[in-house]
Amino acid sequence: MKKENYLKWDEYFMGIALLSAERSKDPHTSVGACIVSQNNKILSVGYNGMPRGCSDDDYPWEREGENELGKKYLYVCHAELNAILNYSGVDMSHAKIYTTLFPCNECTKALIQAGIREVIYLSDKYSDTASVIAAKRMMGSAHVAYRKYQPAGKKLHLEL
Repeated sequence: MKKENYLKWDEYFMGIALLSAERSKDPHTSVGACIVSQNNKILSVGYNGMPRGCSDDDYPWEREGENELGKKYLYVCHAELNAILNYSGVDMSHAKIYTTLFPCNECTKALIQAGIREVIYLSDKYSDTASVIAAKRMMGSAHVAYRKYQPAGKKLHLEL
């Protein structure tokens, strides 16, 4: 008899996104993303962090302050964009992305251009910001579906 309590696809791919988020060095918000083909094959993963060649120790991680250049926002590459940039294939048409945080407007533009057709997100804690409102508007216009991930309540223990 086969095992019955195996991970469903949504659980598996959101689990990969959550595990990817653990690579982030952002002390405030760790985000992970997993891009999946129509056939449930993982195409790419990403997490939020500094661009390649930009030391995590030389750039700011602060969120507050008067000096824009002293805040992380001008430097950090978001998880969704990193997942797109990490992809080495030729076509992401009709793919979906699992992300731990609803994408911002900038990542949404890249997702639409890459051909991603569905966004499955864990948290939408910035839903009232102009960035997320614009992202949802663009997704609607571009016929990109989005839905909130429904946690299954499963707990996994990984010993690494």
